[in-house]
Amino acid sequence: MDTIVTAILLGIVEGLTEFLPVSSTGHLILATELFGYDAHQWSMFNVVIQLGAILAVVVQYWRTFWAVGMGLLRFEPMSLRFLRNLLAAFIPSAILGLAFKPYINVLLGSPMVVCWALIVGGIAILIIEKLAKPGEPSGIAQLPLRQAFGVGLVQCVSMVPGVSRSGATIMGALAMGIERRTAAEFSFFLAIPTMLGATTLELLDNRDALMAGTMGVGWTEIAVGFVVSFIVALAVIRFFVAYVSRAGFKPFAWYRIVAGAFALVWLGSR
Repeated sequence: MDTIVTAILLGIVEGLTEFLPVSSTGHLILATELFGYDAHQWSMFNVVIQLGAILAVVVQYWRTFWAVGMGLLRFEPMSLRFLRNLLAAFIPSAILGLAFKPYINVLLGSPMVVCWALIVGGIAILIIEKLAKPGEPSGIAQLPLRQAFGVGLVQCVSMVPGVSRSGATIMGALAMGIERRTAAEFSFFLAIPTMLGATTLELLDNRDALMAGTMGVGWTEIAVGFVVSFIVALAVIRFFVAYVSRAGFKPFAWYRIVAGAFALVWLGSR
């Protein structure tokens, strides 16, 4: 398959799945099997194009970021608490991600792990949706520090491919009594430092090969994937918050279970 076509397809997959609780990493790993491309050559591409999805969050919520930034310059309590909660949620994944990076890389090469994680994660979403009792609507700055840190701890589960970073953070937030819209938006904002950190590490680890042009995937493919993932992710974010506020997460849970089961059968029959 032409590398530009592959970049477009993977950009679509990333944009569609990054902020839905269905695991973008898991889908990219399964796409490796489906499209038949070299996973090693495209591993850095898969991480870097997440920056396109991050940019979609910045564009969608630029007014929030502007208000928080101006508030920080004036040391306003609400802006300080917003930043505090975001950092408290980011710290656990930053520490554990660095500590367990070699083991995470091993899991990233296992599509079977993705299949089971999709299924188990779907069941977990159904259980949490049934049992969780979300609180009153609030904002990220209003969350207690312990809740923000708790969401960050739950996010660490998503280091297992197929679990879903957004799914883990949103479901963890719901289980702690945070209402749906705030849970979803907290997941979006938390993606920024988390994904920037992962992308930076990947670039540093592969900087020599990328500059020498020996990765097999160059800057052109990365640029195409970035733009595609940005456009698709922007549309998904606008749809997702409105949808889950009204309908909840059950459709995504059933999708995970069906997709995981189908992928298990498909991989087993090859």
